[in-house]
Amino acid sequence: MTAPAPAPATPFRPRDLLTALLVVVLWGVNFVAMKWGLRSFTPFQLGAARYIFAALPLLLMIPPPRVNWRWVLCFGMLQGVGQFGFLFIGMQVGITAGLASVLLQTQVFFTALFAFAFLHEKPGRPLVWGMALATLGLVCFGVHHLGPEAPGAAAATTVAGLVLTLCAASLWAASHIVARLAQNAAPGYDPLAFVIWSSLVPIVPFIVLSAIFDPDAARWLQWEALANVPLSGWAAVAYLGWAANTVGNALWTHLLQHHPANRVAPFSLAVPVVGLTAGWLVLGETVAPWQWAGIAFIVVALACVVLGPRFQAKTASGP
Repeated sequence: MTAPAPAPATPFRPRDLLTALLVVVLWGVNFVAMKWGLRSFTPFQLGAARYIFAALPLLLMIPPPRVNWRWVLCFGMLQGVGQFGFLFIGMQVGITAGLASVLLQTQVFFTALFAFAFLHEKPGRPLVWGMALATLGLVCFGVHHLGPEAPGAAAATTVAGLVLTLCAASLWAASHIVARLAQNAAPGYDPLAFVIWSSLVPIVPFIVLSAIFDPDAARWLQWEALANVPLSGWAAVAYLGWAANTVGNALWTHLLQHHPANRVAPFSLAVPVVGLTAGWLVLGETVAPWQWAGIAFIVVALACVVLGPRFQAKTASGP
């Protein structure tokens, strides 16, 4: 089979940049919502509830996407059961929300690797430099969370939590490639319809996993159990399903339709910056010096990725 041609490496327009930044904000606040949600639900229950909210009521109003259903199934399994199944379990067995938001961004490196292997997208020099700077930023975040100045975070982090979060990152990256392959197979498909209908896929697997592994799964068949969930728990589910999943993924998939995967993925490196800010404003967390250093590296890395191609184009065209 002939390999799909990569998307043209055009610079981001202002509208694309604003779209990417909106997704960053939605996904950054996402981790506060996860923390609240896991207070009321198990990881599998939270996963099922998240995607029930994501699918309804839009499923009743939006027709199925004009794309082969194998892409819908693959996207739903990879990003739904894969990414969030591993992430929710990892946050439960031993990883802080802050460190999870950082490690999840290693999907950028997985995406670049997968894009090179399956889409033949070669990273340009600005992306290479941006990823190098972003790596230093991630190291700064890791030093803060695992260093002696943050004993609470270190004690709350386990090897299993770290490994599960990295698995979540790799599966998120794989879903990026599926979205691009779907675009190559059916140019111009509706990304919102794609995200909404793929949200149906994880619901049954999460319910089955809950029935098998959650000791209290049967109580959710009783109305009293649902009525006793606090408002913060339902608000977290609604945010995860509607804002982070439906809006965020639809906008992200739209960007992947028009730009190479390894050009879009680096924007997610700003998610920990928003996550730290949301934690400070909502949960009263503080920003330590190592975290500020990581923020600075990531901001510079994003500037390199966004502005680098334009600078190269101007240099190549001459005065």
